[in-house]
Amino acid sequence: MKKQWKIAGKAGKAVVLALYFIFMVFPLYWMVITSLKPRNEIFALPLQYWPKHISFENYVQIFKISKFQIYLGNSLFISLVAAAIVLVVTILSGYVLARFSFRGASQLMLAFFITQMIPLFIGFSTLYMMMSRMGLLNKQASLILMYTVGLVPFCTIMLRGFFQRIPSSLEEAAMIDGCSRLSALWRVIIPVMMPGISATFIFAFVQNWNELFMAIMFIDNETSKTLPVAMNSFITKFDIDWGSMSAATVLSVIPTVILFAICQRFIVEGLTQGAVKG
Repeated sequence: MKKQWKIAGKAGKAVVLALYFIFMVFPLYWMVITSLKPRNEIFALPLQYWPKHISFENYVQIFKISKFQIYLGNSLFISLVAAAIVLVVTILSGYVLARFSFRGASQLMLAFFITQMIPLFIGFSTLYMMMSRMGLLNKQASLILMYTVGLVPFCTIMLRGFFQRIPSSLEEAAMIDGCSRLSALWRVIIPVMMPGISATFIFAFVQNWNELFMAIMFIDNETSKTLPVAMNSFITKFDIDWGSMSAATVLSVIPTVILFAICQRFIVEGLTQGAVKG
């Protein structure tokens, strides 16, 4: 009887996981096949779960009717620069909060948590005035600055948790051997911290890559717009260009997939790298 219950339990888990997998993958699959359908087949009835004629006209169209390659380059530049700045700042701030006790540390952490509870759009009008007075409207620097400021609190909390899992004896041993604290952080702690650093960088990059509201508000120049703004332009007052939007979405997923593939190697290296002095 127990054996039957175990088999039934395993079968039930397999069914649930299969349904969850289909639920998560099907929208991505539908987006890909929509991007490969000719425009007259997208809404053809009955629904086609595989295009009768594979066509790349939607991909050609997004480069013809818009400056898609410029938007893609802008998003890559802004997302990578902002994520790199966030990473440098939060490595230092997370290390300080994890390793040192000082007056106001708990209040600072509380302030970081509170910032995550306040919707950003509440301050849009104030932020717009600030950017206007600083002369940063229609400049990529405005988005880099706002993305950095917005992500530093949460990423600091993330890296502080990773630093707390690493024993302080590691950098103490390095300092005994003649390293400064900063050198010990760079040579000893950061290699061990690669899983946390990679996760934080991926999180920051994806947040920057997908952000839309600030990109619309601060950037109105065609040469500085980002990819989410370009994709939003496929939604008009009376119609939605599903073919072009699907093709643009497929292309927008590629950089994040590449980033995950690259950072996966660093995560594995960080997990397997020895931290014992020998």
